[in-house]
Amino acid sequence: MKRQRQAAILKVVRSGKVSSQKGIADALRSQGFDVSQTTVSRDLTELGLTRLRDSAGARYAEAAGASRRPADDSALRRTAPQVLLTVEPAGNIVVVKTQPGNAQGLAWAIDAATLPGVVGTVGGDDTILVVCADAASGRKVGKRLMKYALEQG
Repeated sequence: MKRQRQAAILKVVRSGKVSSQKGIADALRSQGFDVSQTTVSRDLTELGLTRLRDSAGARYAEAAGASRRPADDSALRRTAPQVLLTVEPAGNIVVVKTQPGNAQGLAWAIDAATLPGVVGTVGGDDTILVVCADAASGRKVGKRLMKYALEQG
């Protein structure tokens, strides 16, 4: 529950639509989280988020130099050349075919890489549905995934 709540906090903060802990708590409650302002405050501290004031007003943001870690695509680089067979963009969905039994592991690697435009994945036995923000992202993600598959370590 805590991980989901903190992921929701990051999403709310990155949207830039709230400027107070109360606003974050209200946004979380509207998503079904039962939170107090104290819990939100603790989560903000654990996530390394700070309140900034700029020309647009006050808002919460990730501290400068902290931490949005670069995406870790090492698992994707390691796995895609071995198991990815085909990539087929279809609007905002990219259908990825793998060798049997390898889709879930590759789906996890795609999620871990946090590729721009990727909203999430669903991995079966030999097929992954990569859900993208829009059709343009779908085409770009499809090309990028194929590049990973064709890389030679």
